[in-house]
Amino acid sequence: MGLATQDAINQFKALMEQVDEPLKKTFKNVHQGHIVETLERFLKAREWNVTKAHKMLLDSLNWRLQNGIDDILAKPILPDNFYRGVRDSQLIGVSGYTREGLPVFAIGVGLSSFDKASIHYYLQSHIQINEYRDRVILPTATKKNGRYIGKCVKVLDMSGLKLSALNQIKLLTTISTVDDLNYPEKTITYYIVNVPYIFSACWKVVKPLLQERTKLKVRVLQGGGRDELLKIMDYSALPHFCRREGSGSGSGSSRNSSDDCYSLEHPFHQELYSYMKQQSGIREPLEPSKQGSVHVDVPVGEPEDAERCRTLESQLKKLRTHKSLSGSLANFKISD
Repeated sequence: MGLATQDAINQFKALMEQVDEPLKKTFKNVHQGHIVETLERFLKAREWNVTKAHKMLLDSLNWRLQNGIDDILAKPILPDNFYRGVRDSQLIGVSGYTREGLPVFAIGVGLSSFDKASIHYYLQSHIQINEYRDRVILPTATKKNGRYIGKCVKVLDMSGLKLSALNQIKLLTTISTVDDLNYPEKTITYYIVNVPYIFSACWKVVKPLLQERTKLKVRVLQGGGRDELLKIMDYSALPHFCRREGSGSGSGSSRNSSDDCYSLEHPFHQELYSYMKQQSGIREPLEPSKQGSVHVDVPVGEPEDAERCRTLESQLKKLRTHKSLSGSLANFKISD
């Protein structure tokens, strides 16, 4: 660690020691005992500018307080069958761990329909998975490996992408904004697999709009990416859609398989949902539970961040009307 880097961390740490108690309390849920590593994440997200990183972190902590993020894991989406609908239409899961101990998140970009609930439920679910990752999965991995594990890898499956994906721009932008401003630098690499033939045209539009630090993390793999991914993880940790070359994610009918990391029957989702029910004190309610999403405000970032999102959305909408892309469109969001 260079002297300039250490000096920035020391300055940042001194500033954080001056915040009031409510902010210090929620900050504990963020750093989980690893203050320096957390400060480094926010510094990296703001090009090591201490003033900007400090503002970013304070804004994030205030967002947590105003939206009850510290308690969001005690608010499971109910009832169970409704939650199943959310899971079946927002495809995400943990398939295992790399050989270095990093959790492997699988994301079904192409087959996520987001059509079973309102945007509030999908945002709530996304934040709950983020919080479970940061408060349960990563601390457990850190303890197991005997060294700090603070990041994950993500495998983005592009199977099934269609032009209709553009209808989800608002939701995907909302999720991306929440991640960018409150969970920066949590992903070490994005592996993109099962890309459609038209992906290169869209990538030419998206790539220049991404921050340099994000572009360096993206790797587009051939086919299902099995051979490349086996260099960093065992076969048992591969997402189900990577295990056979060219297999893709399969149809929605496979959602009941415990081998499918998207499925509610998969150990990851069983443990997550049980954890949230335990946190909320729910024990087999006698009456049907009332539905109700947690409404979370979307934070506002730096002007250049908002402009980048608007430009990306505009360019993707233009692609939608381009005759050469009448068949499918690789629309995806990448965020830390």
